[in-house]
Amino acid sequence: MLYKLWRSFVKEIQLLKRDSGGIVIIFLMPLLLIITITLIQDSTFKNLEGSKIPIIFIDNDKSEVSKVITQELKDSKTFELVTDYNVKSAQEAVFGGDYQMAIVIPENLTKDLNSNIDSKVQTIVSSFGLDADSASAKISAVKTKDIHLYFDPATNLGFKNSVMNAINKMVFEIENKKIYKAFQDQLGTTENLEENKNLISFKEIIPKNGKLDVIPNSVQHNVPAWALFAIFFIVVPLSINLVKEKSQGTSVRIRISPTPYFIHILGKTFTYLIICVIQFLLMVAVGVWLFPYMSLPQFDVTGKMFHLIIVTLFAGLAAIGFGILLGTVAKTQEQSAPFGATSVVVLAAVGGIWVPVFLMPEFMQKIAQFSPMNWGLNAYYDIILRNSGIGNIAKELVFLFLFYIAMIAISLFYERKQNAV
Repeated sequence: MLYKLWRSFVKEIQLLKRDSGGIVIIFLMPLLLIITITLIQDSTFKNLEGSKIPIIFIDNDKSEVSKVITQELKDSKTFELVTDYNVKSAQEAVFGGDYQMAIVIPENLTKDLNSNIDSKVQTIVSSFGLDADSASAKISAVKTKDIHLYFDPATNLGFKNSVMNAINKMVFEIENKKIYKAFQDQLGTTENLEENKNLISFKEIIPKNGKLDVIPNSVQHNVPAWALFAIFFIVVPLSINLVKEKSQGTSVRIRISPTPYFIHILGKTFTYLIICVIQFLLMVAVGVWLFPYMSLPQFDVTGKMFHLIIVTLFAGLAAIGFGILLGTVAKTQEQSAPFGATSVVVLAAVGGIWVPVFLMPEFMQKIAQFSPMNWGLNAYYDIILRNSGIGNIAKELVFLFLFYIAMIAISLFYERKQNAV
């Protein structure tokens, strides 16, 4: 049995050697794709990772409140403040699409805020019968100060709302501190208000399995993603070889030989699994050694290579099963090649290879869950981003293996049905 399996394996290698051009495409095309797509997507992923967004900041107050706002914006590590604009030029730059937004602090913001708070606090203190100057107790009519925000008309509504909420929170905290300080001055207390802490705060709870919702960078997404694309692209040569065997009469000789047909299937499986592993290793080599020379992040596989190879083997099984089914059902190369290439492209698009699933609409995210490429990509993500073990990715591995079993079972059933006719 092992000898027959070995001869089947040798036969597949000889078939592949006859199509040297196809072998070059299998290995070279994914390498070109991963380099090109990663370079194109790198800036987009950097924005998702939280790189600073340049915004125009105009400070007409140049006093306490505006300094606090400036410092808060800098400490947020979200914005890069551009200050060499006036109001008119800032408006033109933002509305022209050069910047996403501009913030304009009005004149006398600190002075008017202090005056308004002091007068209101004095009035409240006087209402309790405490000593206060009746003349100063009158609330002066101070017009509400507006911090002007200019947004690029093409800016996402969610970004607008998040920025306005952040600035509202910032201003609210500044006003609260000043109100506390005004009461402190009026009542003559000596408590250090800087030591006061919020009564309610936020605390992040990490899942027991250590998993967090993390966003990959361009390399962490594209290396496993295009490795999967390369793995599934073997559907094309595999299905073509099966069609050739039928047209050349090889499949007839296989059926009448004493070797069981499943040995023939296992021979193809082992052969193309080796190709899948080689494809993956080439992708990893590009991510580890080539990308750093292209000013891209290095692909870190430290302590993860064994788990990544396991995922690659199961993803390869799923791709091989699909290729065998397609080659079994197709009657001509003109049927198998175009359909195989198109189906792989569709599975890649749906599975999050081209565009990450977390950037897709909610409806497409649900559809992506049925793509075997998405199962493999999620398993890669768990290992690369969350340092998961085999137990954490067992579900994805089971799905990939069941997909292989289902494809082979359908192929065998179809083959027997055709031979029985």
